[in-house]
Amino acid sequence: MKASRFEFGEELIRLAAEHRDFLVCNPDTQSCGLENFDKIYPGRAYNFGIAEQNLLGAAAGMASCGNKVFVPTFAVFLTMRACEQIRHFICYPKLDVVLLGTHTGLQVGKDGGTHIACEDVGILRTMANMTIVQPADGIAARAMANFALEFQGPLYIRLHREAVPTVNKENYQFRFNRAEILCDYGSDIALVASGVTVCRALEAAERLRAQGIGAKVLDIQTIKPIDRNTLTQVAAQTKAMVTIEDHNIYGGLGSAVAEVLAETKPVKIKMLGIQDAYGESAGPEDLYRHHGLTVEQITSTCLELMGSR
Repeated sequence: MKASRFEFGEELIRLAAEHRDFLVCNPDTQSCGLENFDKIYPGRAYNFGIAEQNLLGAAAGMASCGNKVFVPTFAVFLTMRACEQIRHFICYPKLDVVLLGTHTGLQVGKDGGTHIACEDVGILRTMANMTIVQPADGIAARAMANFALEFQGPLYIRLHREAVPTVNKENYQFRFNRAEILCDYGSDIALVASGVTVCRALEAAERLRAQGIGAKVLDIQTIKPIDRNTLTQVAAQTKAMVTIEDHNIYGGLGSAVAEVLAETKPVKIKMLGIQDAYGESAGPEDLYRHHGLTVEQITSTCLELMGSR
């Protein structure tokens, strides 16, 4: 298994041999393997150093000349340090720039709170013209690399530092703006997850099944726009819903799901994620436990919501 950031980078490098119409704008960081793109494809990559605001301004300038541009770097610097440039220079004119935010969420662990991006989705979800997708594993990341080449407009792909268990089959195909129902053990509760929490939701569903609770697991691959139809249908079929995200509970997946269901099909809902706090310097599993995101804690939360404990 490889982290989604490396799977994406390797797939984009492979695709570049046939797709010669895109450029890469790099900072001086080791993010997803694209830092060596200029050695493989000379003249198609530019390094701007640790200067994210200049990096995004230059990417916007290149895109305004008709180029598709990929910008990979740590999500915390991409979405916060260069927030104004993304809003004004990329989203406002709807330029064809793909933002690759790596090192997201609590996986960053011992790099410390300043490097843990737990607000990135919330920031970018409020920007008009921005689309946000997130793979659950390396297989999905490779599929999203193919999707990104065809997509037009501002796109944020949320990638991860470490590998997670594979949840998709090798013949997986990414379906834009479609929530995937990965398992359906009944209609008691729905677990709605995205990114690295999908594998945890699936394991929790197995544990719930063993205790007589039927759960569905949804993988929200496209966070913005979100699949309103599937969410509404599943809410109508189940008694409760739990959202699970490696992001602040405000502004991210949970908020997006609640916004939809408040309008279409109100249901009992619990949001699991980073509890309105900054990341801390600790091992990832210690941080997941601190924020109630272990498989055991997810299972327990679901049982409490169902009134089983």
